[in-house]
Amino acid sequence: MRIERFQGTAIAVALAATVLASGGAGAQIAVSANDNKAVLIDGVNTVPANPASDTVTLIDLGVSPPKVLAEIAAPASVVGPPSSVAVAPDESVAIVSSASKLDPANPKRTVPDNRLSVIDLKASPPAVVQTVEAGLGVSGVAVNRAGTLVLAANRNEGTITVFALAAKRLAPVGKIDLGDPKSGPSAISFAPDGKSALVTRDGDHKISVLTVEGTKVEHSKRDINAGLRPYPLGITADGRYAAVANIGIGQGDADTASLIDLQAKPPRVVDTLTVGQTPEGLSIAPDGIHVAVTVMNGSNKPKASPFFADYGLVKILRIVQGRFLPIAEAKVGHWCQGAAWSKDSRTLLVQCMSERELLVFGFDGKELKPSGSIKVNGGPAGIHVAHQ
Repeated sequence: MRIERFQGTAIAVALAATVLASGGAGAQIAVSANDNKAVLIDGVNTVPANPASDTVTLIDLGVSPPKVLAEIAAPASVVGPPSSVAVAPDESVAIVSSASKLDPANPKRTVPDNRLSVIDLKASPPAVVQTVEAGLGVSGVAVNRAGTLVLAANRNEGTITVFALAAKRLAPVGKIDLGDPKSGPSAISFAPDGKSALVTRDGDHKISVLTVEGTKVEHSKRDINAGLRPYPLGITADGRYAAVANIGIGQGDADTASLIDLQAKPPRVVDTLTVGQTPEGLSIAPDGIHVAVTVMNGSNKPKASPFFADYGLVKILRIVQGRFLPIAEAKVGHWCQGAAWSKDSRTLLVQCMSERELLVFGFDGKELKPSGSIKVNGGPAGIHVAHQ
C-alpha cells in the first residue's frame, strides 16, 4: 500500500502518538521494519514493479490483543538478520537500518545501502528525525542499556560503526575493522553491563567478542565458533548466556542453534541443538530462560525443490542448566523473519514476509497458542522491543 494511505490516517496516528508520548500504563512498543522492495516468487527474492516505500510499524505489546499505534515511511531491508531494528531502553527512539536499496541504474534489482534512520517515538506523530550513514550493507544494530551507544554491523565491508546517542541523535565516533571484508558481520548485541558485545560473522563462521569502554569499542581478538553461518543473536537479561542460530548454507540440511556461556573464562559454546532448515530469527524472552527461533523450514524454497515445505516454524527452547530443551513449536507462514516477546514473556510476535503480517502467539510456558495477526504495509523483515 502506498504512502498516500498514511495521510488519510493522520488522525489515528496522532491519537496513537498521544499514547506513545505519554508512555501509557503497561505500554510496550514493538518496532517492525517492513521491506517493500522484496517479494518471494517461487523461491526467488524478486523486486516488484514500482514498489511502494518501505515502512516502519509501531505496535503496542502491552495490550491484548496487540495493536498498531502508528506506521511511517522509512527505508528498511530484508537483507541481513531481523536484528535490523534497535529500540532505546526508554523507548524514546528506534533505529532502523537499510542494508539494501533500489539500484538507481536498474530498478529491477537492489544494491547495498548504508543508511540508518532515527525515529522519534515520542514525537506527535512519530517521525524520522535523522538519517546517517554507517557502512555498506549495514544490517544488525544495537543500543546499550544506558541508551548512549549504538553499534551497527556493516555486512558488505566487514566493519562495525560506533555511534554516540544523545538528544535523539546519532554521532559517529569510530569504526572497527574485523580484518576481513568478507567476514559478514550480521547481528550484534550488548551485554547488560554495557562493557562488552557480541557480533555474528556469517561470512567466516565466527562470533566476535567486543570490549566496550565509554565510546571506545575494540575487537577483543576472542572469536567463538558455534556452527555454519552464525546469524541472529541474543543475550539473556542477566548476561549469563547468549544464544545464536546458525543458518547453514541453504542446501536443505538441518541447521542449529547454539548456547554460549558468557561467564566462562573465556566465553564458549556449551550446547548446540538441531532446529531445522534456516533459523532466520532468534529472540530471548525477558524471563531469560525461553528462546524463540523462527525457522524457514524450506518455506522459502521453490515448490519443485525436494526441501520445500508449505509452512515455516517457530520453536521455543528453554535454557536449563546450560543446555537447550525444546519446549514447543507452531507452524507459521512463508519466509518468516524475526520474533519479539512481550515484557511478561507470555506474548510472542512472529514476522512473516510473504503474508505481510505478524502472527500473534500466547505462551504459557508449555504451549504456543495462535491468537491473531497484524497486517502491515510491506514485508516485515526486522523487529525489536526495548531491553531485548
